[in-house]
Amino acid sequence: MVEIPGRSAGGLAPRNDEPMTTTSNGVASMLIVQLSDLHLCDEGALYNGVVSTNDMARRAVAQVNALAPAPDLVLLTGDVTEHGTPSQYAVAHRILGELRAPLYVMPGNHDDRDALRTAFAAHRYMPAEGPINFAVEGTPVRIVAIDVTVPGAHHGHADDATLAWLSATLAKAPVAPTIIAMHQPPFACGIPYLDPYRCMNPDALAAVIQRHGHIERVVCGHVHRSMQRRWAGTLALTAPSTATQIALDLGAGAKPASYLEPPGYLLHRWSAETGLMTHLVPIGEFAGPFPFA
Repeated sequence: MVEIPGRSAGGLAPRNDEPMTTTSNGVASMLIVQLSDLHLCDEGALYNGVVSTNDMARRAVAQVNALAPAPDLVLLTGDVTEHGTPSQYAVAHRILGELRAPLYVMPGNHDDRDALRTAFAAHRYMPAEGPINFAVEGTPVRIVAIDVTVPGAHHGHADDATLAWLSATLAKAPVAPTIIAMHQPPFACGIPYLDPYRCMNPDALAAVIQRHGHIERVVCGHVHRSMQRRWAGTLALTAPSTATQIALDLGAGAKPASYLEPPGYLLHRWSAETGLMTHLVPIGEFAGPFPFA
């Protein structure tokens, strides 16, 4: 497991101003949990009048804490809360404060940047103003998070300042294996009512990414389903939600809906021997294990 110097108990606020290193039998490795789209509500409230996403998030945290080996960090790719209110961020702070691994938080379209910054004020990687762009440095895999949210809107857009920051940040470590994280995916997913709410300037973003050959993944949230495709010379994917999953309806007349399908998260494992492997992990208790005969 990667050791983060100076990390406080509970793992809520990591430090990324000191390098992290890890070896397993002399081989660099790293384990990253990607949670997404928690949509936390005020305590006692039901998400869309259906289910307690707070309880679902608590189950996700408990499952992540039980992982062996333990993850080196948790990356939350947006939609921490449902309405971006201070009371909902107080709930988020309590629930996510139970994580044992260091936590890195990104905003989604349901979040409020300033309220998020206030709630997670101890997270020094967050810039004081503007888009919440940051990089996790000194790890076997570098994580570069870009904020493509548009305040007051559900679609995404990488503004000129973010594109310039991304280009400069990628150029600083031109051979380091790198994960780019964002909330809205830069590609259409084929679910008609979701596609207008993707990141709407993918060509400008792809032009930056394609100049760099060391991008292992572009990881996203937003669509409440696990999807993958080749994009900009690398592999782009989305994480499932820890809450409800968007209905898989590819028909032209699809109506917005969700299901209580098993929630989940992504587990990214980097090894210098194998590269980056991504596992889709359901959240819940399941029968087994059953030994092979």
